[in-house]
Order: sequence, then structure tokens, then C-alpha cells
Amino acid sequence: MAPMTRSRSPGGVPGPDVAAYYARRAAGGIGLIITEGTWIDHPAAGNRTEVPRFYGEDALAGWAGVLHAVHEAGGKIMPQLWHIGMTRPPGTGFNPAAPSVGPSGLVFSEAGKPCVQASEPLSQSGIDKLVEAYASAAESAQRLGFDGIEIHAAHGYLVDQFLWSVTNRRSDAYGGDMSGRVRFATEIVRECRRRTGPGFPICFRFSQWKSGDYDAQVVTSPAELGQMVEPLVEAGVDLFHCSVRRYWEPGFPGSDLSLAGWTRKLSGKPVITVGSVGVDQIFIRATMEGEGYQAKAASLDRLLEMLEAGEFDLVAVGRALLANPDWAIKVRDGAFGELAPYTPQSRETFY
Repeated sequence: MAPMTRSRSPGGVPGPDVAAYYARRAAGGIGLIITEGTWIDHPAAGNRTEVPRFYGEDALAGWAGVLHAVHEAGGKIMPQLWHIGMTRPPGTGFNPAAPSVGPSGLVFSEAGKPCVQASEPLSQSGIDKLVEAYASAAESAQRLGFDGIEIHAAHGYLVDQFLWSVTNRRSDAYGGDMSGRVRFATEIVRECRRRTGPGFPICFRFSQWKSGDYDAQVVTSPAELGQMVEPLVEAGVDLFHCSVRRYWEPGFPGSDLSLAGWTRKLSGKPVITVGSVGVDQIFIRATMEGEGYQAKAASLDRLLEMLEAGEFDLVAVGRALLANPDWAIKVRDGAFGELAPYTPQSRETFY
């Protein structure tokens, strides 16, 4: 199950309804659930108080309930650890007075528009505190009994802001070419690994695209992708989650390999693919077409071909699972005619 923000945890505390939501998908045949993004313990981590926290006794007790429900239903579950960096609007979240933070203090809005300088670049002490917050969350996940963690380094959020040259204009050890831009991510992974030991899975989710630029590129070639994933593997990443909008598209010109395929080839680690799995419409059309939008069940033939060819090891499913909690069972049994289409109402209900 792919991570999908729900905003259904008042005060950042997941309740019984959250536990039931995830347990229903585990009972429906999903082997691994990656939760919606959860805020790490940092004043400027997030912009909404209804998105769950992964710190504090009350929130962690709520997550213990979610974990128990999923395990009872036969599933595995990892929390996704999240900080949105400079995409956080001023005055929002649990600490409205806290300034938003990022590698260079730059806010990116959309393709073709220049970044806006909104704050000072992060200091070394600020970076160290963020690394500590991620590692503390990893420790909590292991202590509670979660089956691993996922570090959210995609879609223009904090870790991605370090990886992307557009938002990282630093001239110190955390900037410059990819060897510098990946340093913050590797420090997070290395400290999470140190705190949890060698047997606790660490997944790293990254993307090329940003919410304001679907054509953005963090890496422009397989060689640069290698420069990113190799130090992450050395730091302790066990699994890469390659977020694309359409799983079947080539990762780079001149090659048929997907981004997941290239990542697997260059890292030697298992990878997850995601992006329009099982649906025939891209998500952005939901905002354009509104109530008239439907994403109907789509063929999985190409997905199976790529899986059998060894391009990826796991497949993350998003919208199809919102409309069909038992999607995996129906697909396994060949009951494609019983799959409900995804609509905006599916997203609003999150049943």
C-alpha cells in the first residue's frame, strides 16, 4: 500500500478509525503497508495538525493501536517519516511561530518561476537537530514493533530539497554536485541505522517530479542516479521506493528501463515501483475534472512483464486501494469485473 495523506488524526493522534482503515487493507491481502506521512519531532515539520505525528506519548500510543490491528490482520506496516521543509506555509502546523526550514531557505512554487528566498539556510546545528529527529522516530518505530521505516525524500519536501539543485544552492559540504547534495540524506540514514541496528529495514522514497513541476529532474542520467543511491546503500538503505506518475515510463532517454529498474541495477537493492498501478487515469485529472473524474481498473499485463523481467521487486498500489480495500484478493482471484473505479468520493471517504 502506497503512502497517502489522510488528515484524519485530530491533534496528530491516530485513533481507532485509522487502525480500522489500515487493518481493512491488510485483511484485503496487502502484505506491506507504508503509512501516510507522519511528522517527525521538529517544530516546522508540517503544516496540518490533522496529519499524524510520530512523536509524543499520545500519538505513539495511537500508532501502537494501528500496528496491533494490522498485525492481527496478517499484514506488515512501516511508518513514513516526513518533514515538508520550505513547502510549509508560514504560521501553520503545531508550532505556527516556527520558521520553515530548508537547505537554502528557498521556496519553489512551480515550473518556470524563480525560487523565493523566504528564510536563512539551515545551520549545522539545525541540520544536526533534524537528523536527530528522524533517528528518534526510527527508534520509536522499532520499539513499538513496526516492520521498518520509510524516509520520505520525494515530491519536493525537505530531504528532496537537499537532493535537488534548484532548491539546494549551498556552497558547503551539503551542496554542489550530487555527492554533496545527498549528504543530508545519508546522515539521516546512517544515524537511523546506528540507532536501530542491522536488522531493521530502512526504505528510502525518492522521486524526480515535484508537485509544482512534473518534469523536474533530481538526477539527469544513470550516472548521477548512481552517485545518489550508492552512498545511501553504504549508509544503510535496504529498499528504494521509486515514486513516478506512470510506472511503465522509461527513467531516462535512450533506455527502456524505468526509474525503478535503473535504481535496482545501480544500487543492487530491492526496489518498489509505484504510479498509476491498476487505474487508467493519472491523478492530476481528478483536480481538473472534479466530480466527473473516474479512474477505472486497468490491465496489469505490462506490470507483470516488468516484474518478471526483474525491473522491481515490490509494487505499491494507491488509488485502486482506496476504492477497493480488497484489491489484492480480487486481482489474485481474477475478479477484475468486481473492481470499483476510483473517484473523488473514494478519496473523501477513505473507508
